[in-house]
Amino acid sequence: MKKVIVSALALTMISFASVQTSTAGENRKTETTAFAATKQEKVAVKPEDLPEGIKKTIKGEEFSGWKVTKAFLVTGEDKSQYYELQVAKGSESARVKLDKDGNNVG
Repeated sequence: MKKVIVSALALTMISFASVQTSTAGENRKTETTAFAATKQEKVAVKPEDLPEGIKKTIKGEEFSGWKVTKAFLVTGEDKSQYYELQVAKGSESARVKLDKDGNNVG
């Protein structure tokens, strides 16, 4: 019985440590896509610091009622960049990818 309790405690501590590790780099992430060996760097950006082209798109009719909740500048291995926005409207949420001029890229 003592071994079972010690094992359970060890598993709990390992799980806790892995959760802490995964949330530690919230503002700066590096992701690898499953289908390609390309690395992408995500850097958090304040919604008010987004380029004017994106602000204009978000204020347009297509995004009427939607609010940017989180924004990231994503840089690919080939140095290409786009902005990934998490937007919300009431209980709905979506993810949008725009270039610096506000054009949809994905």
